[in-house]
Amino acid sequence: MTSSRGEAVVRKTLPPTIQQPTVVVVTGLSGAGKSTALRALEDLGFFCVDNLPTQLAPQAVDLCERGGMTRVALGMDVRVRTFLDNLDAALADVARDKRRHLQVLFLDASDEALLRRFSETRRPHPLNSDEADEGAQRGALAVLDGLQLERERLAPIRARATRVIDTTRLSVHELRSTILSHFGPAAGGALRMTVRFVSFGFKYGVPVDADIVFDVRFLPNPFFVSDLKGLPGTDHAIVNYILNFEESRELIDRTASFLNFVIPKYEREGKSYLTVAIGCTGGRHRSVVVTDALCDALSSAALPIVVVHRDVQRANSRQSVPSHGGEP
Repeated sequence: MTSSRGEAVVRKTLPPTIQQPTVVVVTGLSGAGKSTALRALEDLGFFCVDNLPTQLAPQAVDLCERGGMTRVALGMDVRVRTFLDNLDAALADVARDKRRHLQVLFLDASDEALLRRFSETRRPHPLNSDEADEGAQRGALAVLDGLQLERERLAPIRARATRVIDTTRLSVHELRSTILSHFGPAAGGALRMTVRFVSFGFKYGVPVDADIVFDVRFLPNPFFVSDLKGLPGTDHAIVNYILNFEESRELIDRTASFLNFVIPKYEREGKSYLTVAIGCTGGRHRSVVVTDALCDALSSAALPIVVVHRDVQRANSRQSVPSHGGEP
């Protein structure tokens, strides 16, 4: 297959999988990291709604699913004054559809950590202006008083949480990694990372979006074999010529082993795409063969794989490129 830009593109993807509709209610103490958690879930493909009134949760989930969004995260906390009113009924309504997987994520932290965070950001506690504490006029509460009141109000939802994360000793990056480990591909909760292999010629420049670059210009070059010079790297004659060398086969084995090691680590960090670029001089022979061989070697990893031979169709304007049964 040839793209409109003259690239030869081979796409190898897994059959589509049906994902279970998932709803994550993100709640917890003010300053414990709910915004960070929601951003991490958004990076994982969740449609996130923050500061949502409890009563609107079932309608919001229904609307999202009708729009094709089956992964929804709802941020709910004491900023909504009626937060706990009918909360159990609202969550039961969300979970009425047995196909849905409802999770309640509660973020907690020590008073000392929360006090320090409020001091650093200089933001008031959301309950500082709450005047409806069983008819008593609380006035302007100190942050510590607000935290204690918040703990009391959130005790029932913490008790029914499916997952509690204590962020006392977690940095923003560590919290994000924790969310990714709980809800990302490694936990079976997100689409797998797509690995994109790109063969290219160094004479035309390295792909700007490459995450990993391999240089295979040390391999024997079919360009200097008169019968092979005009063939593309997808031709069986070129493939046989290059793979006949022990160093080519060893390169593919060692590189595949390296990629099998690092790809899960990239996926664990929440990457949606990983681009691996393999380059030779012109991008027509050696890089194409090695790219296809690596793709075949990694096909058992159950990852969506896309292969792009960027420069395989580039040729001297004075010579034609016969197919000889190879893939155009």
